[in-house]
Amino acid sequence: MSNENDINSLSDIPESYQRYIDEIYSIASKKRGGWVSNKEIAENLEVEPASVSGMLEKLKENNLIKWEPRKAIRLTEKGRQIALTLNEIHVLLHDFFKQILKMEDEVEIEYLSCQIEHHISREVKESLQKFMDSYLEQT
Repeated sequence: MSNENDINSLSDIPESYQRYIDEIYSIASKKRGGWVSNKEIAENLEVEPASVSGMLEKLKENNLIKWEPRKAIRLTEKGRQIALTLNEIHVLLHDFFKQILKMEDEVEIEYLSCQIEHHISREVKESLQKFMDSYLEQT
């Protein structure tokens, strides 16, 4: 991974890291204090707690989370910025599928948005936003 507060390209961050960061952010945003447990992550991602522990070590090594074994987890500022970027891309993709492509199946829209968000660069995000703004202005 490139250093450390540069998130110009999500492609510098493995997709597996992104999925965990995204999930930690999602769980934390629903809780007072923002601390997340290993068990919550395992349940939400449908993986074994031991798998979560291995990934948490990697995320901690890369300054993406604050965590000690058998303690709660919280995103660092760097991790939070990645989560926010992923969330922005997710919302943009969701809106694209719904408003531009006129898709109606919310489950499919959510699934596609979740899968694709990890592969969108900042440049593509900005271009898609400009396209959507222009397109929606004309309709």
